[in-house]
Amino acid sequence: QLQLVESGGGLVQAGDSLRITCAATGRTLGTYTVGWFRQAPGKEREFVAAFRWVDDMERYAESVKGRFTISGDRSKNMAYLQMNNLKPEDTAVYYCAARTWPTVEVTENDYDYWGKGTQVTVSS
Repeated sequence: QLQLVESGGGLVQAGDSLRITCAATGRTLGTYTVGWFRQAPGKEREFVAAFRWVDDMERYAESVKGRFTISGDRSKNMAYLQMNNLKPEDTAVYYCAARTWPTVEVTENDYDYWGKGTQVTVSS
């Protein structure tokens, strides 16, 4: 069974950068499509970015395009979300997710495995 654990969240100021990590155990993360989602207080969980290992295909939400980069390291069985030029509206709990099928999807129902999340807070 694939298990995912996020880390690297924290409190930063607007304009700062932060990299959050998704560590996988139990299965090889490279056989899944990996996604990042986030949930701000009082809001529904929303898609942020997704990545397919086989051809490095990436998808991003419009709100983060050009600022966030998703990537993975097969040797470490990890995925990352590099977040640059952070804004207060990026404040949320960030979740790593994995999808068994090799298509890059943006809907949370399309993902089969989830971590418990890491808090990212951006102060103005």
